[in-house]
Amino acid sequence: MTATLHPAVERADLLIDLKRYEEARELLTQRLAEDPEDIRAWVKLARSHLWDEKGGAKALEATERALALNAEDTGALTIHAHALRASGRFLETEGVLRDVIRLAPDHWHGYALLANWLWRIKLIHSGQANGGQARREDMEVGLRESDALVREAIRLGPEEVYAYEVALLIADMLGDRAAADQWELVLLRIDPQHEDALTRQAKKAAAAPGVMAKEAATLYADALASAPGSELMQRGLDDASYRLLRGVRWLALLCLVFAAVGIDLFETEGETQRELPLVLGQRLWDLVPMAVVWVLGALLRYRRLRAGVQVNLRSIIRRRTWPRIVLGQAAWVMLCALLITQIPWTERTVPLVLFWAGLVPTVATMWFDRRKTG
Repeated sequence: MTATLHPAVERADLLIDLKRYEEARELLTQRLAEDPEDIRAWVKLARSHLWDEKGGAKALEATERALALNAEDTGALTIHAHALRASGRFLETEGVLRDVIRLAPDHWHGYALLANWLWRIKLIHSGQANGGQARREDMEVGLRESDALVREAIRLGPEEVYAYEVALLIADMLGDRAAADQWELVLLRIDPQHEDALTRQAKKAAAAPGVMAKEAATLYADALASAPGSELMQRGLDDASYRLLRGVRWLALLCLVFAAVGIDLFETEGETQRELPLVLGQRLWDLVPMAVVWVLGALLRYRRLRAGVQVNLRSIIRRRTWPRIVLGQAAWVMLCALLITQIPWTERTVPLVLFWAGLVPTVATMWFDRRKTG
């Protein structure tokens, strides 16, 4: 049997990492034709098949060939467990992984992998024993055992990201918020660009009481800069950006109120309404408070946003329907406000209709579009 890693097997391993599986298999097939007892080649061949949708059977066959050469090879056993799972024989993986731990008690990976799968295996066993309904207490027992295993994995491999990912998952399943927070922080220390940990931290910070849409958008933009491919953080940034856009309607509605006040639209008891039509100077003056609202409430606020948030605001308007609806409503309200103030009306009937036409549909929409981003 070959003890050292042959150069062809090394190249195949790199090709697998690059997801060039067919090329890797060609190299490994050639290598095994030369030396059918190269156990590492069999293991890598199995690994290359695992990524195929229907490659479980071929991966299983390759690991069986490897284990026939050495039944106590922990690398072959680990890939064999993956092959069993891919072949629909998930329950058999527990025994295989316990063999891995027995043969390599000082190596972290077997503990971490078994911890990740054991609670799921226990859940399936419980469901089978109880007519398809898994018992909560059985799941709790499985999670506790998985938690003990992953903590041992962390002790043996204190810098291994995968072990902390499993620990974080189990803490979530157990509802242990303190432990989950701890594992998140350790993950970010080891890997400052860890997508899941960054997303969780950003989401918690953005959802904290008192955090405004601008702050939430900034938090997500900063996190997205560290992990630009994260769909979860992009979704969070989109939600925060949409909250910012929703605020634009309030500015428009405030302008509508100023328009109503400017034309003295509603009669107040004991006071005489202004005579219509308003003079040109008064109509132009009515534009001043509206301009102040938009300069202070939108323009300056927009300019102070992080560049990433500004870009996403423009992007979400192109990509999503509801942001365009929100801007359309704000534009409609502003049109109503301008028509009310800038046309020299002789009666208040049409301005009153315009006021309610701008106010009612917009306010009614605000009741149900809070979570709309699509």
